[in-house]
Amino acid sequence: MVSIDIKQLEKQLNTSLLIRNTRNIALTEIGQHFYEDFKQIQLQIDDAFERSQHLGASITGTLRFSSTNEFGQRFILPLLPEFCRLYPHLRLQYSFNSSLDDLVTEKLDLVIRLGNLKNSSLKTRKIGEYPIYIVATPQFIQKHPVENISDLADVPWIGHTLLNWQDSQYILQNSLGEQYSLPFIRSQYESNSVTAIHQMALSSLGIAICPAWLVDEDIQQNRLIRLFPDFSLPLQNIQLLYPNTSNLPAKTRAFIDFLVARLSFR
Repeated sequence: MVSIDIKQLEKQLNTSLLIRNTRNIALTEIGQHFYEDFKQIQLQIDDAFERSQHLGASITGTLRFSSTNEFGQRFILPLLPEFCRLYPHLRLQYSFNSSLDDLVTEKLDLVIRLGNLKNSSLKTRKIGEYPIYIVATPQFIQKHPVENISDLADVPWIGHTLLNWQDSQYILQNSLGEQYSLPFIRSQYESNSVTAIHQMALSSLGIAICPAWLVDEDIQQNRLIRLFPDFSLPLQNIQLLYPNTSNLPAKTRAFIDFLVARLSFR
């Protein structure tokens, strides 16, 4: 088989690579140059494999990830100094983003997203969940009384442009298991930023749905009122999303394990 392969190669190159006689076989001058060239190529291939295996198994390179601005500033940024001390040879590129961008297109290793997301081709890891509340200021409620769930349809709302509050995930349920759908809501004010929505709610512009971790202190200080406190909206997930590959890079696995160990929302 080797002899056949060499003859086909000689035919393709239109030259002789070997000198053959009844006693031995030797390289021609062209054959010797050809061998040396491919010997170097083979060494480069071996080096490429070795480097790739090393990078895949060690915590080096650049870790690119994103999260929403509000959640990231409150929960992710305080953790990064410890992570950087654990892995001093790792570079970080951290961006704030609320959309569900294609990780491949954006060249991200991992994203942290909030809410109950639709199925995708990405792998997901749930690391916790949090409640969400319907809130407004006392001044707003004094001007726009809300006594029944149906009254929510008749007051100004502050909406999130990336969320559909008519979705089935926004069902109110009490301790008896009774469920009520939110009435059709038309937002008078909208933003893709939870921080902006929070500030507009504090300015008495309307009713909003906000994460509990963002408004708990406002409720305690009576800056905001939680409407219908006997009813709960479905808990929202905190999820890690990363490419669906068979061999997850060590840097991504290390960051996932770190976040799972440090973030406690269960």
